[in-house]
Amino acid sequence: MGEFWKKQRVIVTGGAGFLGSFVVEALRKHDCLEVVVPRSKELDLRRRENVRALYEKARPTLVIHLAATCGGIGANQVEPGRFFYDNAIMGIEMIEQARLYGLPKFVQVGTVCAYPKFTPVPFKEEDLWNGYPEETNAPYGLAKKMLLVQLQAYRTQYGFNGIYLLPANMYGPRDNFDLQTSHVIPALIRKFIEAKENRSAVTLWGSGTASRDFFYVEDAAEGILSAAEKYNAPGPVNLGTGLELSIREVVAIIQRCIGFSGDIIWDATRPDGQPRRCLDISRAKREFGFTAQTPIEEGIQKTINWYLNA
Repeated sequence: MGEFWKKQRVIVTGGAGFLGSFVVEALRKHDCLEVVVPRSKELDLRRRENVRALYEKARPTLVIHLAATCGGIGANQVEPGRFFYDNAIMGIEMIEQARLYGLPKFVQVGTVCAYPKFTPVPFKEEDLWNGYPEETNAPYGLAKKMLLVQLQAYRTQYGFNGIYLLPANMYGPRDNFDLQTSHVIPALIRKFIEAKENRSAVTLWGSGTASRDFFYVEDAAEGILSAAEKYNAPGPVNLGTGLELSIREVVAIIQRCIGFSGDIIWDATRPDGQPRRCLDISRAKREFGFTAQTPIEEGIQKTINWYLNA
């Protein structure tokens, strides 16, 4: 990366959020000409006129669309309608107005939740349409997957250059640690820290047998920028580590990093979510040379350190 980014004016939707903040930092590190971060409190991207005005004012050469309404299993169960509508409408309008504006390139960041519930591990991009997603987060996953359909249709009909990325389960500093809406690693970190402070047991959802490909957020940001610079094909691309870890294995790492020695209770009445997740990352390596760099224990320790000092 170098000269490419010095010539770009980039809109990063969701740029003030968890992943987005690291993408913005990476863009500035690579001397991007201009970075525009629309804030949701000031600009509702579900409204067509707002999206159109954003393009006209910012005059971007590239858009990285990260803005999303999302959360963990519990949040998906409580607000499936909102998760579907917000994510579908934001993406549809961002892509359609980009086409009308004449944007040179659009980067859509999707979700691993778009994959079928029972997908052979590791997940290959060609398996994306071979079944229905895991029920607890299907509305969110399907809303995001429709944006892949839109981009491919627009490429065919209009020659619109939009790419679609499928990141694994991300974690890291600045994540959401609210137990009602957070994803698994920040929720586990908060629970273990509070249990250690209170000298109490930790109660965890499910059986702990579900597995995930946990992807450190700074690696994710670099993967997105690599794709934005070098990838221009219609097929979706997985971004992850290619390493499958069970929730129990991650719990053991967090327990060790925090120094928790109390009891752990597994609440089997709570859902595990998708049984297994791990991505085949060969396309990203082949097409734009991306490989994740951060080992899981190092990433978790950095996340714990940030949470303790936030």
